[in-house]
Amino acid sequence: VTAADADEGVNGDVKYSFKKGINIFSEFFLLEPETGAIRLVKNLDFEEVESYELEVQAHDGGALFDTAKVS
Repeated sequence: VTAADADEGVNGDVKYSFKKGINIFSEFFLLEPETGAIRLVKNLDFEEVESYELEVQAHDGGALFDTAKVS
């Protein structure tokens, strides 16, 4: 995922995380907090679970954030 913030300095720095309270997918996915890259840490079994929907939040250096769904 990618997000941008027009602020300068620390307030413009964007960090990524899975939505708080939703870490059931951390067994399968790793989210790089600096880049927003999502990586598999375990093979997926689509016979067991047909699809996955992750909620990723982008936080700026201040108190603002936004959430995106990744399928």
